[in-house]
Amino acid sequence: MNLDVAYEACEKITASQARNFYYGIKLLPKPKRQAMSALYALARRIDDIGDGTLAPREKLAALEDARSKIADLRREPRAALANASLAAADPVMVAMADASRRWSIPLDALEELVDGCEMDVAGTVYETFEDLVGYCRKVAGTIGRCSLAVYGSTDSGGDPARARALADDLGVALQLTNILRDVVEDHREMGRVYLPSKDLARFDVDDHLRGKPDDLIALISFEAGRACEWYDRGLPLLDLLDRRSRACTAAMAGIYRKLLERIRRDPEAVLKGRVSLSVPEKSAVALKAILTGHS
Repeated sequence: MNLDVAYEACEKITASQARNFYYGIKLLPKPKRQAMSALYALARRIDDIGDGTLAPREKLAALEDARSKIADLRREPRAALANASLAAADPVMVAMADASRRWSIPLDALEELVDGCEMDVAGTVYETFEDLVGYCRKVAGTIGRCSLAVYGSTDSGGDPARARALADDLGVALQLTNILRDVVEDHREMGRVYLPSKDLARFDVDDHLRGKPDDLIALISFEAGRACEWYDRGLPLLDLLDRRSRACTAAMAGIYRKLLERIRRDPEAVLKGRVSLSVPEKSAVALKAILTGHS
């Protein structure tokens, strides 16, 4: 299997399973688009293990196997590329090995993603909002930091850690939006409630999301306001990116922020079904990102 075939497989996965994400990465030059597709395909694989139908013990074993493969890539990406059996069996890992070598992607961050998925399998309950943010940093802030390695930063005031922190914060904003959008679906299909226990109690909602309709609406509205603050924290990252990377990030963040704005205007909507944007709405956000570099 050559690299073009491996990357093509990753792009197909990304285009079919992450339409919001793909709106952004389509704006990147080919080498960066390929790397981001490989990153997404591997992250999606890890996430699918945690959300899949295997028994918990089997999920944990599969996650440990994913962790082991990531550790192998981190130690020796060239060896992974040269491994003929891996190349024949796993285009995602082949593409990720090449991308990590080219762009110095911090693969230890993907091991943190595995940690976050293990928390899902364990049914971790988040007592406080700070606890929830810690989880979001593992499952989404990590992707922000990996993405930054591909984008590069043009100016971080002489402090690369600042750019990484902003990428991490923006990842938290996106994950909080996901949590709010899927709050009913996550509980119904997987028995998960990510909203902090203290917040549930504050609004008189139990840990099965049962409460008076007005209390549930007030809870969603409150959490949406908190998520907005994380966009304010993370979006200054745009000023540190080159034009096309900025457009990519602005498009992805813009789509999710528009989703969040819709939830803020009508918090009851997430209790009735999955909130989403139409194709024309997403295209408008992407066009704005191209023209202005902002979401």
